[in-house]
Amino acid sequence: MNNEQIDITQFRPFGNLELIAGQMVEGFITGLHKSPFHGFSVEFAEYRPYNTGESTRNIDWKLYGRTDKLFVKQFEEETNLRCQIIIDASSSMFFPKRKKLSLEHPNKIYFSVYAAAAIMQIMKRQRDAVGLSLFSDSILFHSQAKSSAIHLKSLYHELEPLLTPLPIGEQHNTDITNSLHEIAERIHRRSLVIIFSDVFDNSKPEDLFLALQHLKHNKHDVILFHVYDKSLEIDFEFDNKPYKFIDVESGNMLKVNAGEIKPHYKKAIQAFKNELKVRCGQYQVDLVETDINQGYHQLLLTYLLKRQRLF
Repeated sequence: MNNEQIDITQFRPFGNLELIAGQMVEGFITGLHKSPFHGFSVEFAEYRPYNTGESTRNIDWKLYGRTDKLFVKQFEEETNLRCQIIIDASSSMFFPKRKKLSLEHPNKIYFSVYAAAAIMQIMKRQRDAVGLSLFSDSILFHSQAKSSAIHLKSLYHELEPLLTPLPIGEQHNTDITNSLHEIAERIHRRSLVIIFSDVFDNSKPEDLFLALQHLKHNKHDVILFHVYDKSLEIDFEFDNKPYKFIDVESGNMLKVNAGEIKPHYKKAIQAFKNELKVRCGQYQVDLVETDINQGYHQLLLTYLLKRQRLF
């Protein structure tokens, strides 16, 4: 596979989430056209072919005059796919702390917001309907899936505040389990559910798996993007010296020597990842391990491949 990357450096002059996401998608599409996936269609026409026997009310006769082919106007409510994007907005998602956040140097929430915004741009091109849910220890925002331009702009408006660091001292705990259960009950039609989370929660892992199973029980297709900073949160690449580690959600502090606890930490985090992988496999949830330092290309390609399989 030609792993064509998105040149994100070209987006620095822009400051608008929707605009940057659009530019990201343009770069992604250009990369697809140069790769083995050049046949992928991420464009969506405003018309669809007329099917014999259906109403002629929405046929575009002017287009017929130019092309000698029958096409039906595609209206906003005639969407191909319904998608609910769910983003974990708890304090742990604002890790790691950086002096200046950027597409090249994001924290987890920054990465997730831009990834979600780019997926929304692709869905806009394909006239798919998208809804958005944000949660921490409770549901912060929830909208049903729609495809109108006004609706999409309102979603970008909800996402943009998440691009700024949390004020000092402000904490948002995680309750991914109850949040996913509640969101599952709020999604009334079968959808593709895309979750961005580091899945760090103080509740029992079994409870999280039951929440994912709830979404599957309601006939939704689910992609879980497990977002993390691999070097720090998985490989534990800290110098062999004493550190003060502070839980960004509880405020609890632990003074330890990084070199001493590294093997124990890596063993525990690998065990958790293995269990998450096994359970997601059991429940037919698409688990995508996502290092925030590796860019957006593979993430967007995963979405497109999933969409292709659904249709």
